[in-house]
This record gives sequence, structure tokens and C-alpha cells, in this order.
Amino acid sequence: MATTAQAINSLPSGLGVFTSLPDLFFIPELVFGGLVWILVASTNVFMENPQGWVMFVSVFCFVFTFLWLLLFMMGVNKNSSMWASLDVAYHALAAFFYLSASVALAYVTTVLGQINLGNEILFKYYQEDIAAVVFSYIATLLYAIHAVMSACRWKSL
Repeated sequence: MATTAQAINSLPSGLGVFTSLPDLFFIPELVFGGLVWILVASTNVFMENPQGWVMFVSVFCFVFTFLWLLLFMMGVNKNSSMWASLDVAYHALAAFFYLSASVALAYVTTVLGQINLGNEILFKYYQEDIAAVVFSYIATLLYAIHAVMSACRWKSL
């Protein structure tokens, strides 16, 4: 009986990327990273805050994850352990970047929430920042799970 799922000890290529773990996480990483990018870009900066860092992290990870997905789909990896180690390194770095951005954005959001919730415009930005923080932590979790599962796959190659 034929199966379309890749074994965890091989690197997928082509459409196999969408049927194997941890590579199945590419799509949710792109979705939640894009949501963070959109939500942070739609707010105004009222005080000195790390929204520039959050924007850098979300745009960098979105673009690089998309390119990484395309490389895997084109089969550039050739089931090499070097590509597996690069996969682990990238996703661990992305998880660390997103964690730092999430913590900084959560801090700024709590400060913004204490400033003035009576102002309707500030409250709208506060709600958008809350959503960005939640999606940023979800993206952090996805990248961390992807890094751990990629490390397991790398170890088994």
C-alpha cells in the first residue's frame, strides 16, 4: 500500500512538503507571521517602542520562510544532512527572534493599555496590538515546534 507521507528521517521535495512533519508547519508560520506583520503595520507608534524590531522580525521570517518553502519544493535540498542542519538553525533562530519580538510587543501593549483607554482611537490600536501579540506568540510556538521536529529529523539522518 503506497503512502504519500514522507518518513521523518528524509527531507521532502515537491508537494511532499505539504504532507510531512515538520514541513507542514510552513503554511501556518506564513499565515501567522503575515498576520503579525499586517497588525503591527496598521498601528501608530505613540511612544518609543520596539515595533520596528517586530516589523523586521515578521517581514524577515515571512520572506525567508517563503523562500525556504520554495527551495524545499524545488528539491534543492537533495535529502542532504547539511540542509537538515540549516533547517534546524533557521527555525531555531526564527523562534528566538519571534520570542524576543513577542515579549517586547507584549510589554509595549501593556503600557499602551495603561495610558488611555478612554480614547477610542488609542483603544482600537490597543486591540490591534493585543491581536498582534497573540499571533506573535503563536508564530513563536510554531517556529519552536518546527525547530524541535527538524532537529529530530536531522538527528535521524
